[in-house]
Amino acid sequence: MRAVQITEFGGPEVLRVSEVDAPQVGRGQVLITVDRAGINYADTHQVENSYLSKTELPLIPGGEVVGRTADGRRVVALLGSGGYAEQAVAHAPYAFDVPDGVSDGDALALVLQGTTAWHLLKTSTHLQEGESVLVHAGAGGVGSLAVQLAKLWGAGRVIATASSEDKRQQVVKLGADVAVDGSPEGLKDRIVEANGGRPVDVVLEMVGGRTFDESFDALARFGRLVTFGAASRESAAAIAPSRLMKGSKTIAGFWLADCFKTPALLGDPLRELFDLTVAGRLRPLVGGEYPLSEVATAHEDLRARRTVGKLVLDPTR
Repeated sequence: MRAVQITEFGGPEVLRVSEVDAPQVGRGQVLITVDRAGINYADTHQVENSYLSKTELPLIPGGEVVGRTADGRRVVALLGSGGYAEQAVAHAPYAFDVPDGVSDGDALALVLQGTTAWHLLKTSTHLQEGESVLVHAGAGGVGSLAVQLAKLWGAGRVIATASSEDKRQQVVKLGADVAVDGSPEGLKDRIVEANGGRPVDVVLEMVGGRTFDESFDALARFGRLVTFGAASRESAAAIAPSRLMKGSKTIAGFWLADCFKTPALLGDPLRELFDLTVAGRLRPLVGGEYPLSEVATAHEDLRARRTVGKLVLDPTR
């Protein structure tokens, strides 16, 4: 079968389509004929071996697929790897039936990035009605869903960052009250200004480095910041305990993989997200579809922040 298999770690240049053996199905697993595979920013880290969990070679990247099982079920599945291929194997508890009214792109946007946004707001920061929320990379896969969910769940003011004026306009159309330039220089002041001169209650942060530092400084009393990525590939400054105590601030971390031992932590939020999508109350943003043969271009575009929403691969091309 055709698949993207890497034999060395590196950037997009190591991503090449190869002919490989079809995956073997073990006990408790299902074989999926892949209609579309999802692309995540975490994949760029996995390919260069800078992800939270280390990877062994050779590797077929890709953590999510949508397609058909041998008995005809249309499912979206979470995988450890192996998604960038014509066929993939998933453990049965992590292959979720996709309802009518949810497209392949929608399903891929919701299964990982949607459940991440759900947990960031409900589990990690415990968003309360009327609170202000700052969503970094509001035009991205997680961000575009988090903006909409925050509004649905009663946030008082939703502020998003984005890297271009076009993206900022798009985020406002999704429901953000205001969108600002996400570059680190002067970011704290722009955040506070966007919130009517007040610090913010909740921050969803996935850039790292100076962006993390500026965002922390923009937190209100009893504010909560959750970090779920490091797109800048930079480390933030150390936070002394006294800085947490003053203002009673909280920093949390979130990694969706920590939900994998309890399938209900994925399945229950996903069903809620599917229902919202079918009802027209949630609109996953599918930003682009690439042939499998252009996977390197997809990674280049993602890393350069030229994309919006969810990116998908078509393994048939």
